[in-house]
Amino acid sequence: MDRKKFVVFLCILALVCTLPGPEPVQRADAPAQVTVGGAPLVALTFDDGPRSSTTGPLLDGLALREVPATFFLVGNRIPGNEDLVRRMAAEGHQVGLHTYDHVELKGLSRKDFDLQVGKTRALIVSLLGEGDYWLRPPYGLMDSEAKSWCGGPVILWSVDPEDWKDDDVARIVSAVVEHASDGDIILMHDLFPSSEQAALQVVDALLAKGFCFVTVEQLMEQRGVVPETGVRYRRLPPAEK
Repeated sequence: MDRKKFVVFLCILALVCTLPGPEPVQRADAPAQVTVGGAPLVALTFDDGPRSSTTGPLLDGLALREVPATFFLVGNRIPGNEDLVRRMAAEGHQVGLHTYDHVELKGLSRKDFDLQVGKTRALIVSLLGEGDYWLRPPYGLMDSEAKSWCGGPVILWSVDPEDWKDDDVARIVSAVVEHASDGDIILMHDLFPSSEQAALQVVDALLAKGFCFVTVEQLMEQRGVVPETGVRYRRLPPAEK
C-alpha cells in the first residue's frame, strides 16, 4: 500500500471509531423510570371515562408530550372501550376506579358496595391483570363502612377547575394553572371535548413553568408516602385520615 492510500485508510478508520454507537433499546414492558430532580410535582387525574371520542384524543396528546396521568374509570363505560383501558396501562398511565354507576358511597349495603366497587375492579383486572387499582369515590363522598371496605387508598384532589360546568377552555386552564403547586392532585374529566383541550393546554402551561407530571402512585413514591387502606389523600404531603 502506497503512502497516500495508507493515509486515506487511517482517516476512514478514525472516522468509524468516533461514530456514536446505536441507541439503547428500552423494552415496551419495562417499568417507567421517573427522574424529577428538584422539580415541583403534580398528578393530573381524570374521572368518569373512558369515552372514545374524548379519551382517545387525550391519550394522543399525553403521549405526544410524554406525560403520565391517572384515570379513574366508571365501570359501565368500560364495555366497548376495552382497548382504551389497555392503552392507558400500556402507555404508562395509572388506572383506578370510580364505581360502576357513579354513585355516592354512602349508606350502601356491603352487597351494593361490591356491585359498585368490586364489579368495577373485577372488570379492570380482567383487562389488565391483578394489581392495585385505587379508588376515587364520586363527589369525594364515602362513609366509614365504605372506607373499611375499599381495599386500598382513597384518592381525592386539591385542585378542581370544575371543568364539567361549562366549555370555557380558557377559564378551565386558568383555574388550574393559577392554583397548581408542588404536590397537588388535579381533578379533571375526560368526558368533554373542552376538558380534553383544556387538559392539554394545562400540561403545556405547567411544563413551561417547570412542573413535572407523575401518576398519583409515582407522587407517593417520590414523597416517600406508603399508601394506606382507607386513608384519603388530597395532595402530597400531607395525608388526611
